[in-house]
Amino acid sequence: QVQLVESGGGLVQPGGSLRLSCAASGTIATINDMAWYRQAPGKQRELVAAITSGGSTNYADSVKGRFTCSRDNAKNTLYLQMNSLKPEDTAVYYCNAEVKPQIWYQRPISFWGQGTQVTVSS
Repeated sequence: QVQLVESGGGLVQPGGSLRLSCAASGTIATINDMAWYRQAPGKQRELVAAITSGGSTNYADSVKGRFTCSRDNAKNTLYLQMNSLKPEDTAVYYCNAEVKPQIWYQRPISFWGQGTQVTVSS
């Protein structure tokens, strides 16, 4: 089994910064794409940022220029640096990883973390 554990959420004032981390552990051969999603109250879960195993990134238009997604493949860890935070960034942030538990798996399995709350408020 694979576990994803997010950390780094909290309460921050508008204009502030937070750095989220997501550590993957368990039976892992390879991790393909990793991503951050978020879900605000009453809204659908949305993609915030994604990163391939090679480091190519993709961002939602609403966070471009403010958020930076990165990963440390040696540590199986995903990061999200969030700057210039706005009240509309308030949400539960979830980590997602496409994992092959064994190298012979034909397709990766999608795993989710439990989420970490980010609240942007004065």
